[in-house]
Amino acid sequence: MLSLSADSPETYRFSTRNRNVCAQIRVSSAYMLTRLTANLESIAEGSIPTATLTPTAMMAIEVLIPAYLAHDLESQINTTITLHTHLYLESQGQGTSFIPRLIGFASVSDRSFFEVFTTVKGVGSKKALRAMIEPPANIAMAIINKDTKALVKLPEIGKRTAETIIAQLTGKVERFADDAIFNPDSPQPASFIEHPTLPAAAVEAIAALVTLGEQRANAEQKVQLALTRVDSAADVDTIVNAVFAGA
Repeated sequence: MLSLSADSPETYRFSTRNRNVCAQIRVSSAYMLTRLTANLESIAEGSIPTATLTPTAMMAIEVLIPAYLAHDLESQINTTITLHTHLYLESQGQGTSFIPRLIGFASVSDRSFFEVFTTVKGVGSKKALRAMIEPPANIAMAIINKDTKALVKLPEIGKRTAETIIAQLTGKVERFADDAIFNPDSPQPASFIEHPTLPAAAVEAIAALVTLGEQRANAEQKVQLALTRVDSAADVDTIVNAVFAGA
């Protein structure tokens, strides 16, 4: 028999009848599991990949993870990893019972994006996980660009859902796009997002940033984001200033 008991307001201890087994799990004041550090034993493929983590030899915890993260973690099997987790109750039998499910993300920011993403009408936890074959920063950039064509490339996201996502999340996801744009080590979303033709002032702004030493890919991404903050008729100086204001 496995039980969960409290040692303090922030740390919980799993125990069996025979001995105590301590897992490195942090719990918020609302009793939500927020972080798990353990050995990554395996990753099971599927529409929603499942990672099996072993805090000790006597315990294995299944964590649902998005596809983009499963790919990144393949090289880390049999090493210690940390996942920032979200716990939710999955309804069974038309709500007659519930099963707790743990979802894991590489960072607090990625988890926060998921929590915002699932506020969209019709996008539940499992649908969001199946859709997240791209990093959150890439999806956020598609929303900022109002790029319906990019969003419908995601599993289970049709045109109507994509339009709903854009309508409900516009102005709420810029901070997630910033993580990719201003971090050169983050994956670039160019292969996912089909950017519309840029106005002449934007093209000049990109050239100006490249002249200042910015890599072209990063310059293009920064200008794309800056265009969401300025008037459609903004000149090159206004766009460049908006880039630096958001840096």
